[in-house]
Amino acid sequence: MLTEEQVAFYNEHGWLRIPQIFTGEEFRELDADTESLIQAWTQEVMGWTGPWRKVYMDADTEARSKLVVLFEFQLFSAAWTRAVAKPALAEAISQLLDTPNVELQQSTLHAKPPSTGQPFPVHQDYPFYPHTNDRFVDVLVHLDNTSDVNGEIRFLDGSHKLGPLQHVTSNPDGTPCTPHLPTDEWKLEDTVAVPAKAGDVVVMNINTIHGSYLNRSDAIRRMVRLGYRDPTNHQLSGQNMDRTGMMVLGRRPKEDGDSMFRALYPEQYRKAKADKEKTEDIKNEVDVVAG
Repeated sequence: MLTEEQVAFYNEHGWLRIPQIFTGEEFRELDADTESLIQAWTQEVMGWTGPWRKVYMDADTEARSKLVVLFEFQLFSAAWTRAVAKPALAEAISQLLDTPNVELQQSTLHAKPPSTGQPFPVHQDYPFYPHTNDRFVDVLVHLDNTSDVNGEIRFLDGSHKLGPLQHVTSNPDGTPCTPHLPTDEWKLEDTVAVPAKAGDVVVMNINTIHGSYLNRSDAIRRMVRLGYRDPTNHQLSGQNMDRTGMMVLGRRPKEDGDSMFRALYPEQYRKAKADKEKTEDIKNEVDVVAG
């Protein structure tokens, strides 16, 4: 699917644009389903929180800024179920992850409404769903052409090599906020703009620093993020921590100590294990006292 040059570019820069993965009738179906899902299932919300908002927007814009979000697109649309497992896309991700096995971790719609569609502060995706290593690729499916006007994706070139960084996770008053990098140290203007066409995908490493400007156009800017990982790259916390993802290429390897129950229901497995250990601890204490 990808050339050696494309894979080398991704490894060096931490991102890659792959043109026209979705075209023709396939794209038209995704476009129509996305619009239908937005109308039926989503609502405009304030979006990401944090002190970055006052740096990126004036008071009036900040008050009106909105974001449209919907999670797990493949559970709402058969067209998107086919899209997330599209062989050409899965093969490309396999090359970037250097593994024959690819698992979908989650999908999320990030749509910026006209005129005041929320910008995104400079950040890494790692704090939202940290994993044991960086064999995780985020795929941004473009449903609209993007440019500086409507807030195209922007990357700090080669920043994935820095590894996970410390993010701001609280407001000045101590309340929690959406993770983002300190605005006095990391500037959106230092990033590289990567405009793309509808049907393109732009991929990035989980540690690549990125962000985007406000949507200043008179049309919505729709983008669906798909997260893929090597299934042996274990999640540590965060979004979709306890959901087993769909295999889109290859097979799920069985690791030492794995069982079907553990693979399918990780949350229940951990709880059952904790309850068993607690029971055994109590039994040991009773045995010590009795002895």
